[in-house]
Amino acid sequence: MNGTLTVLVVGGGGREHALAWKLVQSKRVARVFVAPGNAGTADEHGVENVAVGAEDIDGLVTLAHERSVGLTVVGPEAPLVAGISDRFAAEGLRVFGPSAAAARVEGSKAFTKAFLAEHGIPTARYAEFTDPAAAAAHVREHATPIVIKADGLAAGKGVVVAQSEAEALAAVDDMLSGRAFGDAGRRIVIEEFLSGEEASFICVVGGGEAVPLASSQDHKAAGEGDTGPNTGGMGAYSPAPVVDEATHDRIMREIIRPTVEGLMAAGTPYTGFLYAGLMIDPGGAPRVIEFNCRLGDPEAQPILLRLRSDLLELLEAAIDGDPTRMRPEWDERAAIGVVMAAAGYPGNYAKGHTISGLDAGDSHTRIFHAGTARDGDRVVTSGGRVLCVCGLGKDVGEARLRALERVGTVDWKGAWHRPDIGHRAVARERDEGRR
Repeated sequence: MNGTLTVLVVGGGGREHALAWKLVQSKRVARVFVAPGNAGTADEHGVENVAVGAEDIDGLVTLAHERSVGLTVVGPEAPLVAGISDRFAAEGLRVFGPSAAAARVEGSKAFTKAFLAEHGIPTARYAEFTDPAAAAAHVREHATPIVIKADGLAAGKGVVVAQSEAEALAAVDDMLSGRAFGDAGRRIVIEEFLSGEEASFICVVGGGEAVPLASSQDHKAAGEGDTGPNTGGMGAYSPAPVVDEATHDRIMREIIRPTVEGLMAAGTPYTGFLYAGLMIDPGGAPRVIEFNCRLGDPEAQPILLRLRSDLLELLEAAIDGDPTRMRPEWDERAAIGVVMAAAGYPGNYAKGHTISGLDAGDSHTRIFHAGTARDGDRVVTSGGRVLCVCGLGKDVGEARLRALERVGTVDWKGAWHRPDIGHRAVARERDEGRR
């Protein structure tokens, strides 16, 4: 690090660890601050944690001024929806992340569905409700499975794919009553269930232009075979074979460009990571499941592990209005991230368990911290998703094998993970190997 630029990364999860790790590699960066960070960011060379919360916008503005921060990269969605980028811009501080108006693509499911309909962007049929009786009547009129979504932010857990009418009605009642997600669920969107294969398609956006990052696929369900309750994500891999060249072109043409242009035309130009969660049908046709206004987690970890070019240069090009002047270069190997979680997650879980085995490692693996903290000389659990253990390999199968071998060296009381992350890609690879 011979640079002079000071960078601030807002957040304390695995995505923020990966962002800090990658940004500090830039020859232009002198120091990366992470607010509030975790035990992993605390141990990165050239990175320093600062005890300011990700949603403490006043405190973050003060920090940026006091530490002469030249660029702030916002990790989580909550401060973006709350207007951190607007506030930083008003203070003359350079920031990468959409305005509050543009961040509504994640902040409100109802806003996004109306936007998609207005611009003819393919998505599931839907209806929105605030009245429990009307929502229940809608459920009874439609076949299951059916999808119930909280309108607001719910930490990636505000979606129920109901397999029965009873399950759907219970989800409607839990959300609209405020029991499940508080105010975030007092308006809901009910959607038709889409069949196919999911993919995460994330772009760097600025100046009305979008540069796609490597494709990826997340695993939201807690259990093997994509069963059980939704989580913030139990693992991800990149690239996603379901996004072949033809599908990639369709996603850019039918979804990304109309979205970026539509937001620009509405007077809410988008600068930041734009995450399209997609369902790809068997014919390769993409439809939008959701938009997020930030880099995915755990998609960020395998994607950034594969990124060979300078992330700082790409983000600054977007802020300056032309991200297309930078063409990201990618490691040809596949990368996979396996989340290690605390017992009880995504429900109630204990904190403070000592983590062992973090020191061992090799050139094919990398551990990104999420819910960790320092307690003297110990690294302890402090969240539900604790670590994302990543592996690189010639294909997803080899990458998974290496990641799982590394998982086997790490432990704490109650640690668990999904051993089948990447199962669709691995099945494809096996089928191709038999031909």
